[in-house]
Amino acid sequence: MYWKSRGEFASKQVLSKNLALVLCFASFCAGMFFTNRMWIVPDVNAVPWTSRTEGKQFVDCDQNIVLKNEANSSRGISGSQHSIETVDKAISDLEIKLMAARAERETIMKDPMISEGVKNIESTFKRKYFMVIGINTAFSSRKRRDSVRATWMPQAEKRKNLEEEKGIIIRFVIGHSSTSGGILDKAIEAEEKVHGDFLRLQHVEGYLELSAKTKTYFATAVSLWDAEFYIKVDDDVHVNLATLGMTLAGHRKKPRVYIGCMKSGPVLARKGVKYHEPEYWKFGEVGNKYFRHATGQLYAISKDLATYILINQNVLHKYANEDVSLGAWFIGLDVEHVDDRRLCCGTPPDCEWKAQASNICVASFDWKCSGICRSVERITEVHEHCGEDKNALWSTNFMQATKTSS
Repeated sequence: MYWKSRGEFASKQVLSKNLALVLCFASFCAGMFFTNRMWIVPDVNAVPWTSRTEGKQFVDCDQNIVLKNEANSSRGISGSQHSIETVDKAISDLEIKLMAARAERETIMKDPMISEGVKNIESTFKRKYFMVIGINTAFSSRKRRDSVRATWMPQAEKRKNLEEEKGIIIRFVIGHSSTSGGILDKAIEAEEKVHGDFLRLQHVEGYLELSAKTKTYFATAVSLWDAEFYIKVDDDVHVNLATLGMTLAGHRKKPRVYIGCMKSGPVLARKGVKYHEPEYWKFGEVGNKYFRHATGQLYAISKDLATYILINQNVLHKYANEDVSLGAWFIGLDVEHVDDRRLCCGTPPDCEWKAQASNICVASFDWKCSGICRSVERITEVHEHCGEDKNALWSTNFMQATKTSS
């Protein structure tokens, strides 16, 4: 009994184990089957996942939030990008102003020819001016300067009133001789005491140094006066100031503008000729022409361009001809070139006929002389026949001219 009962017990135990394994396997399969049937996740790109409870439909809020966020983010990205661009531009402008301020200080403080009162200009409020006109002159040009003073350049109190009322600065621009403090420099100092109309540069005078002088002039002028335009004109050219102001006022809203009579003369490779270009090979084959640039008798640039020259004056390349150099400095910049033929009229009868037709010229000179031929003797004649009305400068509202032109 003992062994029988034990065998029966063992048999029952074996059967129970086999049955348990079968049941477990069956349960596992059933679980897998029902799990796949009940937990199929809907495609998020298809219809929203819904469930029904007591006849009410509920939409998956998480998916709606994601879709709404995507729509909002697409609008937000464009807005954010615009904001970033605005901030970047503001930062860029501030960086340029900071560099300009540093360059201004360096230009002023390193120049011993500028008075101590002017050196302290950064500590005082710099008023805004309309334009600064620099008349390029030389030590030997005393008679030319006197002829300009006697015709189109206001003198004494009128010149001061011009600065205060119209915001127009006019100065003869000159550096110093190779023997600083010599007889030539003393002559200019004596003339300055009489007229007070010079801007002395930290520059050694010389015909072959006109490009360097032009660069130093703009850098110095923008450091001393906060103006909208900076003009360079030769001392053998006749200028109508009111017409010049009206012309520039029409370009007031342009950030980077370069105004003059644009030309493209030949690159002269042969040595010994006037306007010889030692670096002619940079302009391609012999016989090529220069890129478009304003003729050197008179041209104007906006403040942004003058500031650019100030900041980069140490790395700007100088060609033999100063007008070519100036044009080269702007080649790679986003600059608007304005070709205005009123800035290069001929002397009578050309400018006279235009004046009679109410088309007053800004500047008059003879092309063959690169200025008025025998200007000391003839500039009075040009002024009488081609000059604007005597009251034009004082009666013109340049701000109103800006609104009219725009």
